[in-house]
Amino acid sequence: MRICELRNKQVILVCDGKILGYTADINFDACNGCIQSIVVPGPAKLCGLFGHDIEYIIPFKCIKCIGKDTILVDVCLDKVSQKCSECKTC
Repeated sequence: MRICELRNKQVILVCDGKILGYTADINFDACNGCIQSIVVPGPAKLCGLFGHDIEYIIPFKCIKCIGKDTILVDVCLDKVSQKCSECKTC
């Protein structure tokens, strides 16, 4: 599988079936080329017009299954949520 094939896949929590969103970015280790995590934007602010407050940084080890259109993950949202990098200067 190519890295570009991981983008725009729907990310779903295994424990309750909650849809987190779509993969927007991938973090990888430049030294060894291994994927470290995937980035999924959190819920949109005000009808999606003003971006996102948070994003989910999901470690690659928490991915349980990668399908044709979806990625199943097993994570605690409180542990993988962080303020969006685009909002850090606000």
